[in-house]
Amino acid sequence: MYARLILAAFFTMAIAGAAHGQLVKLKPKDAGPPPGTPPLAAEIWPFPAPDPKSWWDDKRPKAGEAADPLGGRRLRKGERLVEPDNGVDASAYRLWGLMPLQWQLVRGGEMVLEVWVRPSTSVRQSVVRLTVRGDGDAFVQGRAGLACCEAVIGRRMGFDTKLPSGSAPRFLALRSLPLWRSPRDVRVAETESADSLCLDGTAYDLTLALPGRAVTLHRACDPAEVGEAADVLEAVLGAALGHDPRFDVIFPGGANYAAAREAYRELIAGGGRLKVNPDARRAAVGSEPAPAADVDAASPASDQPPAPVPAR
Repeated sequence: MYARLILAAFFTMAIAGAAHGQLVKLKPKDAGPPPGTPPLAAEIWPFPAPDPKSWWDDKRPKAGEAADPLGGRRLRKGERLVEPDNGVDASAYRLWGLMPLQWQLVRGGEMVLEVWVRPSTSVRQSVVRLTVRGDGDAFVQGRAGLACCEAVIGRRMGFDTKLPSGSAPRFLALRSLPLWRSPRDVRVAETESADSLCLDGTAYDLTLALPGRAVTLHRACDPAEVGEAADVLEAVLGAALGHDPRFDVIFPGGANYAAAREAYRELIAGGGRLKVNPDARRAAVGSEPAPAADVDAASPASDQPPAPVPAR
């Protein structure tokens, strides 16, 4: 009996070895969707398409508290919402995936500090919102994207994060800075020199929202202008770095505004000042450049004025 088992095992090994030595070409199975599958169906393939009615009725996962730290509140008698004068309406906030600032109900010792960053040579904008809640928790929300030429914020990315415990006192101290008593729009005025004109640089719009009121400042281009807000920029943008590499790459130098701070100190020490900018224009923070008219090469524009219309 044992001899038969050994003999059967020997023949089995011999047959397997011969089969193994043959060159058998197996056609790999296509793991993707069949050709001609609609794009929406291809995204969920090979799973069945959801019931169209379930799109509206099924429960969806809710965003965490970091996405709206002051959410779920009802307006009490005598309370009022903040009215930020930063040029960003509610629809623009929702386009960026942020709860509108004018919908935030700030109470007690709470605060919301928001910074928009707009380079003059790029359409890559970013916004950081820092919220300190009454229970001592602090949250940071960051958004970045291409804000031009499309009906959406192109390549928009973002994050909502709760900051480590004990972060709130550092941010609450920013409320008492003399910066918030400065003019909204300023211009550098140095002694015995003409006013400077900024053509290139980065614009910063800072909004401090407190219970029942809000203050907005615009600082752009000139290092002395930006240097006045260096403490706020370093605190807010510094809190936003380190959460997403796609956001960090926008600020290759990090949140370091030491050079701008020194420029502001030198301006004040030399007798200069930041005066009210008489030519300030209240452009919206998220405004886009208006599309320029295309010039028809076949019919170049003439320098001559149009001929007058003959009087009747």
